[in-house]
Amino acid sequence: MSFYATIILALALSMDAFAVAVCKGATLHKPHFREALRTGFIFGIIEASTPIIGWALGLYTSQYIIQWDHWVAFGLLVILGGRMIYQSLKRGDDCICEEAPQRHGSLSLIATGIATSLDAMAIGVGLAFLQVDIVHTAMTIGMMTMIMATLGMLIGRYIGPVLGKKAEIIGGMVLIAIGFNILFEHLDLFMYAH
Repeated sequence: MSFYATIILALALSMDAFAVAVCKGATLHKPHFREALRTGFIFGIIEASTPIIGWALGLYTSQYIIQWDHWVAFGLLVILGGRMIYQSLKRGDDCICEEAPQRHGSLSLIATGIATSLDAMAIGVGLAFLQVDIVHTAMTIGMMTMIMATLGMLIGRYIGPVLGKKAEIIGGMVLIAIGFNILFEHLDLFMYAH
């Protein structure tokens, strides 16, 4: 795979992490650069690991991974998104900016990172059949995701105060939408069989 193809692949795979990071940043009370970098680092490490895992599994069990990855991603994203919406609605009319946490829990970030990186695992399965330097490709994907998620958190910092409580609801809706998008892409629900 060429250098440019690797960069485009990495950018494409980092877009859902970017969207989620914007929402995560919007739900925090003035997240600092260190928190944005922490989020980017967690998302980047996970996003770099999953293509390698997919590549290794693809050598042996590609048919099973491809059959289930979209269901796992869908389930995780819907649960996480639903939880965000529920917590926002449970708080009532209080301003989220005043009671928002300073940082997200590591387990929440890891679960979200896994959910948004299962597509990278599926890509890794496909890369197992190509002449690809998987370590270089995975590192590029991880670095791009780290940069995009960090930027997303920083952008979310400025969107959050404007949107207030709605930011968490929108964030939950975005997670659910990404989950449905992954499911629709894998199941080809909008495609007619030829």
